[in-house]
Amino acid sequence: MAEMKKPCCAAEAMRRIRQIDVGGINVGLTMLDDAIHEVARMNLIKDEEIADELMKKLRIYNYIPKSAEQQYRSATLREYTHEVTL
Repeated sequence: MAEMKKPCCAAEAMRRIRQIDVGGINVGLTMLDDAIHEVARMNLIKDEEIADELMKKLRIYNYIPKSAEQQYRSATLREYTHEVTL
């Protein structure tokens, strides 16, 4: 399975930031679209497994505070579900 392609530079990483609502706060996540597409190719069924994989991939490029982890899980799973069902 192909891994997310690492951005070549800071400017490319900045172009890959997507803002989402995390617990009522707008948060920018780098590589979210790439993570969603990669996890979708894994054909996982359970929401918990999907959220685990999304968080694993997003932590590579983003700081996710332990105290807000559940909110990030919910928000990224919501974005994943919206994106994959389109």
